[in-house]
Amino acid sequence: MSTMSNSHPLRPLASISEIDHIHLLSEQLGALVLGEEYSDVTFIVEGKRFPAHRVILAARCHYFRALLYGGMKESQPQAEVCLEETRAEAFSMLLNYLYTGRASLSSAREEVLLDFLGLAHRYGLQPLEDSTCEFLRTVLHVSNVCLVFDVASLYSLSTLSEACCAYMDKNAPEVLNSDGFLTLSKTALLTVVMRNSFAASEKEIFQALCRWCQQHEDWAETQEVMSAVRLPLMTLTEMLNVVRPSGLVSPDDLLDAIKIRSESRNMDLNYRGMLIPEENIATMKYGAQVVKGELKSALLDGDTQNYDLDHGFSRHPIEEDGRSGIQVKLGQSSIINHIRLLLWDRDSRSYSYYIEVSMDELDWVRVIDHSKFLCRSWQNLYFTPRVCRYVRIVGTHNTVNKVFHLVAFECMFTNRPFTLEDGLVVPSENVATVASCASVIEGVSRSRNSLLNGDTRNYDWDCGYTCHQLGSGAIVVQLAQPYSIGSLRLLLWDCDQRSYSYYIEVSTNQQQWTRVVDRSRVACRSWQTLKFENQPASFVRVVGTHNTANEVFHCVHFECPAQVDTEVTEGSPGVDSSDSGAASQQQQPQRPSRTHSLQPSQPSSSSFSSQSQH
Repeated sequence: MSTMSNSHPLRPLASISEIDHIHLLSEQLGALVLGEEYSDVTFIVEGKRFPAHRVILAARCHYFRALLYGGMKESQPQAEVCLEETRAEAFSMLLNYLYTGRASLSSAREEVLLDFLGLAHRYGLQPLEDSTCEFLRTVLHVSNVCLVFDVASLYSLSTLSEACCAYMDKNAPEVLNSDGFLTLSKTALLTVVMRNSFAASEKEIFQALCRWCQQHEDWAETQEVMSAVRLPLMTLTEMLNVVRPSGLVSPDDLLDAIKIRSESRNMDLNYRGMLIPEENIATMKYGAQVVKGELKSALLDGDTQNYDLDHGFSRHPIEEDGRSGIQVKLGQSSIINHIRLLLWDRDSRSYSYYIEVSMDELDWVRVIDHSKFLCRSWQNLYFTPRVCRYVRIVGTHNTVNKVFHLVAFECMFTNRPFTLEDGLVVPSENVATVASCASVIEGVSRSRNSLLNGDTRNYDWDCGYTCHQLGSGAIVVQLAQPYSIGSLRLLLWDCDQRSYSYYIEVSTNQQQWTRVVDRSRVACRSWQTLKFENQPASFVRVVGTHNTANEVFHCVHFECPAQVDTEVTEGSPGVDSSDSGAASQQQQPQRPSRTHSLQPSQPSSSSFSSQSQH
């Protein structure tokens, strides 16, 4: 009989050709748990005897392998092993897991579950430890979170510790009044109350720490614990009527706190605030509201699509004294380091603005200052984390009229890494894209923003590039907001052997320009990766000065900053060439006779449409 082929219709399905009776193995091994039959070692825990089978334990756990086969007394036949500092109920759960691979966590009491976690950590059972931690994160409650955090801190379980801290941050007043708070170790206690995001009032924190100190009765610990109270955040009345009578804070410390409170700027005080990572808190869900500005209802409605000349935005008149503005009150004091704005962008206008934050509407700190820069559409703004209750956006300029229009406002705390230089974002990703709201405002092309669409393959004699006549105009890209940039990358049109010369300037306002690249005396081809000292830039102007084939400069692709992780075949003169042009003595070829065609080739073709925005 011939061998059955893989395609034979009678060949059994793979799902039934593989026998999987793991459940039977688990059940049958589980039947051996706590049974005297075949056992060859006995554990004694809290006076209770647990017969076991050393080969099973050794196969499942490195700790028991070393203990039971390491040549010590525990290796002897029918050895008895006493386990100190171990709870019998938790050890019984552990044995059952080692034999069956199963453990019922939901039916265990909290203290047993934490002992079980301790055994998993002690014996190096990482999958069991991870699964137990994951379960505990789902059952955190005011009544148990302090106990769980203490254990997580003891065993350095960072993920579980972070989950506990986040839960306590959100429920700080309730946690302070819980019985579990009084059982925290000093180290765990200080970790909790010293967090900026532990958003309870300082009076509540002080009173809870007083109760903890009274229970622990250790003067040295009391002084250290009380140093975590941010006394300057308390009112004078609270310091005199609550703190002073307790006798737990020295008169000198009280006087220092009063002095700091009276002499410091309000926003310089070390405030606490709610921390909700990666979620916009300027929403009605979190109690935010627009308290100043015209057409308030549109700003926080979440609609970033339906807006035009008449509706879908908030606004304020632009005044010289800056008294006008759009002000948002957050639902509670919060820690933020990231704001997103959508400036009205149904035409090509640009705006200038600044953003300030405050706790009391009296003392304002400026976190973003784009008052001297031209900005448009979406703004992705980052700054050093600040605790605030109020945020105000003040428009200082509109290139069309004297009104500042804002379609959307978002604020949050982000853990995403960012780099700032003189208050401006230093981008790592290409921000010269349509998705990042960049646009080509000068230059000629068959299709709008073809320079920024990322297509570096589909271009020829007729399309896929942006150009300008030599000696007249330039190619200008407007970025959505000012960035600190130190590199660019261009793809010059390279369907034949021609070379180009050019220079590049940057500006924040289209009035003052800084030249960052000068290849006006260098023959350049194809890909150009350009590096220079970081410069603030909202606009990038590429000016062609020479083309060996005709009188037009053609550019296929532009990115800012250069995405050096994307490999390209660098054209001449190469990325390491001096941009000043002084180092290269390469003589430029003689210019051909002047032509008015904007195409790379000489034959005439249909005219192109200008991409300048108005």
